[in-house]
Amino acid sequence: MVFEAHDEPHDVPVAPAAGSANTPDDSADDGVDDSVMALKILVAGGFGVGKTTLVGAVSEIRPLRTEEQLSEAGAALDDARDVVRKPTTTVAMDFGRITIRAGLSLYLFGTPGQDRFWFLWDDLALGALGAVVLADTRRLEDCFPAVDYFENRGIPFLVAVNCFAEARAYGADEVARALDLDRGTPVVLCDARDRDSGKEVLIRLVEHAGRVYTARLLDSVG
Repeated sequence: MVFEAHDEPHDVPVAPAAGSANTPDDSADDGVDDSVMALKILVAGGFGVGKTTLVGAVSEIRPLRTEEQLSEAGAALDDARDVVRKPTTTVAMDFGRITIRAGLSLYLFGTPGQDRFWFLWDDLALGALGAVVLADTRRLEDCFPAVDYFENRGIPFLVAVNCFAEARAYGADEVARALDLDRGTPVVLCDARDRDSGKEVLIRLVEHAGRVYTARLLDSVG
């Protein structure tokens, strides 16, 4: 198994207590808020759709990856059509972190794509703000399980179509209809290899999740 980890801690900095005095070492940082809000995001989708690539492209730390070499035994279970040059597969999770703006960081958890690893999803989904469901239009049916999972649990999500060069281009509306998504579920086109493209996907997800949770709150008090 390939297991890579970064050296930086995952702890979220805690803001000083109200009224506490700055030490001399803190004086140089006056006016800078060191407190950070950390939000948990899942990156899901079918086998070989680009989840590990997306997490690695946007992460500002060295991503943690748990990968296993593809084997002949796995070939009988994994649908590898249209997936080329992929010698490994995620067997537990990917982990990365990105700062969206000052004071807001996203912790990214990439899920394994094969159905034999779905038992891990419940643990990974605990406390998640929302999810990105990556899709490949050549194998669009592979993202149905992820779509169903998040819809059934009320976890806000969007579908991000990873635009492979070999795949036929479809518009966001066409993908939404093909997946029979609930009205208002965003569909965005992206390149999982590109940091800016991946970051835009995550920003769209945070905005969408914020609207969903605000609407639920208003409904609960109305």
